[in-house]
Amino acid sequence: MWLSSKRPHRLNYAVNKIAVKSGCKVSNSIKAYKKILSRIEFEWKTKWLENALKFVQVKLKKYWINTNKI
Repeated sequence: MWLSSKRPHRLNYAVNKIAVKSGCKVSNSIKAYKKILSRIEFEWKTKWLENALKFVQVKLKKYWINTNKI
């Protein structure tokens, strides 16, 4: 078998797009952002929550969603 270092193109569909094909990714990222913020209020800032918040903020920035309006 041949080893390949290329990413699977079939699995990564509409990553940067806010469209019908992207499905629920935008709404799920907004839900995740709200959930992480509520967990930060309930628990304090842990390293895990800080890293999760970074990932969600990158997703929201990719979808051109302003975090101040959420």
